[in-house]
Amino acid sequence: MSRIGKKPVSVPAGVTASVTGQLVKIKGSKGELSFTVPEDVSVAMEDGAIAVQPRSQSKRARALWGTSRARINNLVIGTTAGFEKRLEINGVGYKAAVAGKVLKLSLGYSHDIDYEIPAGVAIATPKPTEIVVTGIDKQIVGQTAAEIRDYRGPEPYKGKGVKYAGEFIFRKEGKKK
Repeated sequence: MSRIGKKPVSVPAGVTASVTGQLVKIKGSKGELSFTVPEDVSVAMEDGAIAVQPRSQSKRARALWGTSRARINNLVIGTTAGFEKRLEINGVGYKAAVAGKVLKLSLGYSHDIDYEIPAGVAIATPKPTEIVVTGIDKQIVGQTAAEIRDYRGPEPYKGKGVKYAGEFIFRKEGKKK
């Protein structure tokens, strides 16, 4: 039994939720999101909460049960509070700046990297060495942060590169004479 799937997703005040067949729509103060639940899982509104149940006891249905509940919960959180990922840049001369709909990254390459900011995501640079990615869709926010980090991931010797705030970088000892 899925411990996560058993709990219904509560819909807070100020949020409207509608379930039409397998489509779940959530509308909150920050925007509107929808999710199509897989056919292996049934979804229904019960007492102001969204309940998710597997249609059978197959391995796929049980796997999608908790996943679907978590995705619906992320819709509720995203439309009320939103999601945020913070990135830190370490290295001499490494910096970031937002210019319109483009994030300009200087990461030690012979050229600057221009990253087009996707729709549904806002990127801010409070400091030249800090990037804040915000949005209402958790998947898009996480994917955007991962793509930015991929341009120059942190290296294990000096820790230079782009890393998530609070991420631990396992450090290696350099060569010995």
